[in-house]
Amino acid sequence: MSIEINNESAVPVDEAQILGLAAFALDAMHVHADAELAIVLVDEGAMEQLHVQWMDEPGPTDVLSFPMDELRPGTEDAETPPGLLGDIVLCPQVAQAQAETAGHSTLDELLLLTTHGILHLLGFDHAEPDEEKEMFGLQREILAGYASQEKRRRS
Repeated sequence: MSIEINNESAVPVDEAQILGLAAFALDAMHVHADAELAIVLVDEGAMEQLHVQWMDEPGPTDVLSFPMDELRPGTEDAETPPGLLGDIVLCPQVAQAQAETAGHSTLDELLLLTTHGILHLLGFDHAEPDEEKEMFGLQREILAGYASQEKRRRS
């Protein structure tokens, strides 16, 4: 997998964990090993500009996804074709505020948002209740699987 991460924000983040989670999520969704993903972390001002430009909504948001080749999840028997999955833009400052409200770490929030962004790139949405149930269920499964993998790796 080609996963590029670029932290343009002033907030230090654990890029290795974000990259590890992204690789785990793509593998779990049977995305081809030659697929390309870019993750960019930006400050609140840059995120607000993107949010207004692309969603016509004021203020910074936590995550935006920009799909490229409209790849969809594969299966154990058939991976997605190789291609450009797209870009995920994260805002660590917004993630930090959300993490405090949720009672977990900023890194945990960034991992959740990365997973959320990847699922959006793969065509998942949460506009309807059944879509939300499916997407958020997958999000929980991926995060739990990654946490379990990391726990085994560290012991």
